[in-house]
Amino acid sequence: MKIFKIISQVVVKYMAILIVAGAVFGLFFPKMNIVINNTSWIPYLLGVIMYGMGLSVKLIDFKELIIKPKFVIAGVLAQFIIMPLLAWALVSLFNLPMGLAIGVVLLGASPGGTASNVITYLSKGDVALSVAITSCTTFLAPFATPFLVNLIIGQKIDINLIAMFISVIKIVILPIILGILTHMFLPKLTKTLKEIFPSISALTIIIIVTVIVGINSQKILSNLSVIFLVVILHNILGLIFGYFVGKTLAKDTKDMDKVKAITIEVGMQNSGLATSLALLHFAAYPLATVPGALFSVWHNISGGILASIFSRMK
Repeated sequence: MKIFKIISQVVVKYMAILIVAGAVFGLFFPKMNIVINNTSWIPYLLGVIMYGMGLSVKLIDFKELIIKPKFVIAGVLAQFIIMPLLAWALVSLFNLPMGLAIGVVLLGASPGGTASNVITYLSKGDVALSVAITSCTTFLAPFATPFLVNLIIGQKIDINLIAMFISVIKIVILPIILGILTHMFLPKLTKTLKEIFPSISALTIIIIVTVIVGINSQKILSNLSVIFLVVILHNILGLIFGYFVGKTLAKDTKDMDKVKAITIEVGMQNSGLATSLALLHFAAYPLATVPGALFSVWHNISGGILASIFSRMK
């Protein structure tokens, strides 16, 4: 058990490096991945991550809606306005092929990712606010994500809104609710699970990235510069606009921890959800899975850099 804990700590500590290594491995050695032709289990892996998130969510987290309603509401609105608009702008500006366009739009329309809570903590930001915004955007995702995807690209392709709504419920909402119930009624089990789930989540993300990149290795290599440029711009511009939203609301320097939280929440998406929805609903466009996978790689790098900068700010 002690060895397992040490391994878990190493996996979590070096998660960003391992994700990059997984992406490189999938890109240049795709045939060595024994499960590369089977992606049907990826949505279930995301469900495991969401269950881990549910274990950490407490009803008291939502008190932030009462204590700091303007920051929570602003974070949620910024998440579902700024990132979809940026996705639409980048898709239009670079005239992306439909597969990549779908992937970028799915990414922009997704809720905040669980990694944002960790980066907020490392940035010395308001973690409670970060968790509240992540939770709110996640529970709104079954409605917001299909609506936004349909709004941006629905006129170009057929989108089954009901099927997408059900998918988000199954792979995101139900596992989180199960995690919350475990936390409420099985506290001893929760304590044990919370020790191992960060490493499980990290390994799951590494596997998803490696497989998705491996499957699309040839297409990625032929479009590498455009894909990475769009993914990086989406993330960085989201962080910049999120920062200005937070600064607009902040009264003085005492609110800087909230500014950090909103910045990170807006710029960091649930890329696993975007990848899973692409697999489930846009199989005719294989490249739709790529932006989400590459975003998982990049936002852990940019998040680490941002945390280093933010943690030094007074």
